Amino acid sequence: MTLKIIDNFDSSFSLEPDAKLVLFELLKNESFLSQISSAIADKLNGNRVEFTELLFQPVPYTTATPKGMPAEFEKYHNSDNHFIINVPPNFMFKAKISKPSRLCAIYRVNT
Repeated sequence: MTLKIIDNFDSSFSLEPDAKLVLFELLKNESFLSQISSAIADKLNGNRVEFTELLFQPVPYTTATPKGMPAEFEKYHNSDNHFIINVPPNFMFKAKISKPSRLCAIYRVNT
């Protein structure tokens, strides 16, 4: 079995307006924000979590994308005030999004 080296991966995507609206409502839902807040309580220091409305498709690990994300999003990976989650599959299903099959969402600790 050989490994296939990927030199270039197109991470661009677009969402239908209705699908995007449903997905953003789910990602901003107070109950979901509470779940996220409890998972990262040690980083919050009494602050709130908010969805930045930034999404990206995970990409294969390469020398150009060592974090598995498009390079323009790596600044959020290294930020103390931002964190990245995988969009839950049931959210993708409810929003009727099948392509891309996976998305990541960026949240910010609102100070």
